[in-house]
Amino acid sequence: MPNSFTEAVMYVQVAVPVPMRQLFTYKLPANLQEPSINIGERVVVPFAGRQLVAVVIAISDSCEFDANKVKAIIARQQDEHSFSDAELKFLQQCANYYHHPIGDVISQALPVLLRQVDSVDIKKVEVWQACVNEQESSHKDENSLTDILAKLAKRSPKQAQLYKIICQHQGITWTELRALNYTKTQLNALADKQFIVAKELIPQAFAWQDKLLNSDDKHALTVEQALVVSSVTQKLTEFSCHLIEGITGSGKTEVYLQIMESVLAQNKQVLVLVPEIGLTPQTLSRFEKRFNLPIYLHHSGLNNSERLQTWLAAKQGSAAIIIGTRSAIFSPLINAGMIIVDEEHDGSLKQQDGFRYHGRDIAILRARQLNIPIVLGSATPSLETLHNALSGKYHHHQLLKRPGKSVEAKIELIDMAVQQVEQGLSASLVHEIAQTLARDEQVLIFLNRRGFAPAVSCQECHDIISCGRCNKPYTLHQGQRLLICHHCGSQKRVPRQCSQCGSVRLLPLGQGTEQLEQRLAEMFSEYSAVRIDRDSTRRKGELAKLLQEVSDKKHQLLIGTQMLAKGHHFPDVTLVAVLDVDGALFSYDFRASEQMAQLLTQVGGRAGRASKPGKVLVQTNYPQHPLLQDLVNNGYHHFAVQALSERKLALLPPHSYQVLFRAEANYPSYPEKFLRSLTEQALTGCAFAGPIPAAMEKKAGKYRFHLIIQAKQRRDLHRGIKQLLNNIKDNPWHNKVRWSLDVDPQDLSW
Repeated sequence: MPNSFTEAVMYVQVAVPVPMRQLFTYKLPANLQEPSINIGERVVVPFAGRQLVAVVIAISDSCEFDANKVKAIIARQQDEHSFSDAELKFLQQCANYYHHPIGDVISQALPVLLRQVDSVDIKKVEVWQACVNEQESSHKDENSLTDILAKLAKRSPKQAQLYKIICQHQGITWTELRALNYTKTQLNALADKQFIVAKELIPQAFAWQDKLLNSDDKHALTVEQALVVSSVTQKLTEFSCHLIEGITGSGKTEVYLQIMESVLAQNKQVLVLVPEIGLTPQTLSRFEKRFNLPIYLHHSGLNNSERLQTWLAAKQGSAAIIIGTRSAIFSPLINAGMIIVDEEHDGSLKQQDGFRYHGRDIAILRARQLNIPIVLGSATPSLETLHNALSGKYHHHQLLKRPGKSVEAKIELIDMAVQQVEQGLSASLVHEIAQTLARDEQVLIFLNRRGFAPAVSCQECHDIISCGRCNKPYTLHQGQRLLICHHCGSQKRVPRQCSQCGSVRLLPLGQGTEQLEQRLAEMFSEYSAVRIDRDSTRRKGELAKLLQEVSDKKHQLLIGTQMLAKGHHFPDVTLVAVLDVDGALFSYDFRASEQMAQLLTQVGGRAGRASKPGKVLVQTNYPQHPLLQDLVNNGYHHFAVQALSERKLALLPPHSYQVLFRAEANYPSYPEKFLRSLTEQALTGCAFAGPIPAAMEKKAGKYRFHLIIQAKQRRDLHRGIKQLLNNIKDNPWHNKVRWSLDVDPQDLSW
């Protein structure tokens, strides 16, 4: 007869951060049953010889397995950092839609420090305040803040600017100040002079007051802008999705700010997603000028402790505004009021490895779950978003004019076939650059290829130095004297002679941003040139520093890659030149034309953003190409509507739905055989395309193939994927390849 005093055995199902599409069952020992365990709580479990932090998904008093073989939980992380039911439901929906292991999805939503087994020592957040009264400052002889600033500005202008910002906000974190391009040295100097003091921030939900709004920075809205603000603010109490399609420079940010004012006035939080870190300082600066409220950042440039602080501030309600890149969508908003996705078309919002989610799409999913509005903004909306807007699924708002005297720059094509070309620059372009510089205006030259040259060739035997792991040419980086493979990252010293014939006649082929910078510096030696790409901005804070120097007109010639194309405001840039875009006109990826049209429009939008008229010049060998002609003569919206018609005829997204299966292995036949076996299964309502070699068939020593599965109905596609995943363990090739699937793929040229 069993002992009636025996403790009842409890079992929990947990999500473990491993690439397995299942939950795992563990025993809850009697000594860990008090206080009662909750769903969403973090626990430490033994798994494959190690200890991992898992999240409780279900609790039961019975178990379908042999109880003697079920392992016990090691510890409970009993703190306030658990998931709510709503957050778990959202993450489960994400895992189901992207067919990704739930444990990995939940792990991505947790800050790194909360994924660790050891308990976290959470550092206290400090904010900086100005010492503007005698009790806090030794500067009793100063009569006013104006006197302090005047004296400080003469000695240290940058410190004076920093002091002014701290005075305006009276409680700003070092993370925000760093993002605004200030240094620790400047901050410490002000502290040593007793102009500022650090105080511990006591977490509490923010409360709106009219004095927290800086009305001096508020601009008068145009009729178009006012209509958009009115339309969105009328729907703040329910889910609604709004697309703001505004030409570059049409004042979308001002519209965001005035909509946010209505949300913040209700003491609700606003989450703002931007595609890249480079846009964060600019966005933060605009928001800081308008709102004296707690603004927190979330992006990969922050350390683990700083990202945890943002996560906690969002959860506690002390963060009024959270600005971040795509992963900020997982912030645990306690009182969400609105989500804004800026540059919603940008490819950076799509995660390209691991959990391949799209930040914009799951932002819409989250807004629907929270029953709050979401605003998508772009001058060049993605065809998926535009299709939803034109079909009435989203509210569609257009901003067709720039405020003030600024006029959108027209795109002009330069036919390279009839031009005298010197070092990749046409004579017409060189003349235009010279005239622009003579007017004391800035020039932006866009070339989406970093490095000095994309290849190095032997002039005797014509051998091209290639990466053996990828079968692709090495890129020459002259400044580092290195050959670097941009695909796998391998690098080697530039050889003195050809490995095939021994010749010393090795010459670079083609042109990259590094070479272009050198050429322009030689041609226009009296002007300063700056290059902004991934190589020149590797150091922390370097990008913000260079952008500030451009705004201060320390440089007249700007050379850069896509980093310069997105959302930046340079008032004195009146000429934008685009080099070497012809490759996208003939890509096999059906999205290439859309991406090129977006890129040309976005880059062109950097020209003439203030009162000075702008000009955009595009060098091409195919000036009569229909895509370029449509874009030049009719603009992006017309191009996008035409492209949607073509996609409909071809039954391509958004008029159908796709999943991309990727597979790679050390032997070329393995991935093809694995994917081929998947096509042998009959999937109702689905069609297969492939398997075919990837655009880059070999990378880092692996041979790569892919398979596209397409369906007219989304439910048919997801039903088919589930069927494939259920049977994949029986596939004889699945253990011989590394495979992944990508729902709604954005890049077929992986």
